[in-house]
Amino acid sequence: MGETVRDPVSPVRQEQHLMPRLAVYALVVCALAVAAAVLSFVQGDWIGIVWVLLAGLSSNMAWYYLRRARTATASSQRG
Repeated sequence: MGETVRDPVSPVRQEQHLMPRLAVYALVVCALAVAAAVLSFVQGDWIGIVWVLLAGLSSNMAWYYLRRARTATASSQRG
């Protein structure tokens, strides 16, 4: 029957424009940690400090993965 021929390069090109998956996960963790920190401080718990630290760590991870993907994209376009 009629088989469709897929271009093996096109999925890679599409993924380069998307946000890296690990960066998205890190941003989700960051948002949840900020929400947990706010709730902890509203309730008067000092454990919110741990949530703030986790939010800082996860935002740095998201920034790192975004920069790494941007660098990889730039180097692959150069040659």
